[in-house]
Amino acid sequence: MSYGIPSAEPSADIPVCPRHPDRPSYVRCQRCGRPACPECQRAAAVGFQCVDCVNEQQRATPAYRAPYGGAVAVGKPLVTYAIIAVCALVYILQWIIPGEVVYQQFAFANFLAAQEPWRILTAAFLHSRSFLLHIVLNMYTLWIFGQALEPLLGRIRYLAVYLLSAVGGSVGFLLLTPDLPPVGVVGASGAIFGLFGAMLVVQRQRGGDTRQLWVLIAINGAIGFFIQGIAWQAHLGGLITGGLAAAAIAYAPRGKNQTALQVGGLVLIAGLLAIVTYFRVTAA
Repeated sequence: MSYGIPSAEPSADIPVCPRHPDRPSYVRCQRCGRPACPECQRAAAVGFQCVDCVNEQQRATPAYRAPYGGAVAVGKPLVTYAIIAVCALVYILQWIIPGEVVYQQFAFANFLAAQEPWRILTAAFLHSRSFLLHIVLNMYTLWIFGQALEPLLGRIRYLAVYLLSAVGGSVGFLLLTPDLPPVGVVGASGAIFGLFGAMLVVQRQRGGDTRQLWVLIAINGAIGFFIQGIAWQAHLGGLITGGLAAAAIAYAPRGKNQTALQVGGLVLIAGLLAIVTYFRVTAA
């Protein structure tokens, strides 16, 4: 009696996966009807589809963009949450690292602008240890406005507006505050006011009502003139910078060059801030 050796090849009567002919496949694609092995199956609303049909469908589906050309920021405002997390972490470090080291290394003061220019940005992630409401109010306002602006602008554009506004706040403080006596400044208020300015521009460009925003800006701006320790200069600098950055994004003509024009506008604003800082520092 002789025993045959089983064939590794599937029988002609057994369906096989077109992408892997050596694999028997009894599950068929709900779209094209071809067999699909487990590796080539993709879950569909009903049953499975093969990977080829899924790829074809993705190519045929138009890519949705945010109103101003950025990728649609679906789900939670991740950039806003990330900024809040960074500010919270830095605030914790301000408490657990002894000797005011974090403040001394990253707070901004006019006389440090030339030697340590990174402080122009890093100061926006620090907050006053002696006034808990400083970080609480800033982060709450960031959370409110971030949920509205991040989906509209797209995550990258929104982050660019925020960071430019933070820098603009420090530059505003640099321009409008005397060098002596030396005064340090910390806080995200300049960047928050930048979001006020950005929302104002976006609302106006989209034809929305801006009266409530004007009232909010006026009230928050006035507080800086009546309460000691609040840098209204940073608020003004952030407000103007955020408005200009949002205008560069919102008013860029739609089309294939939209992103390039937006990037160019944001780079121009960054360059103006750098030039203003340079001349202010060298003139001191």
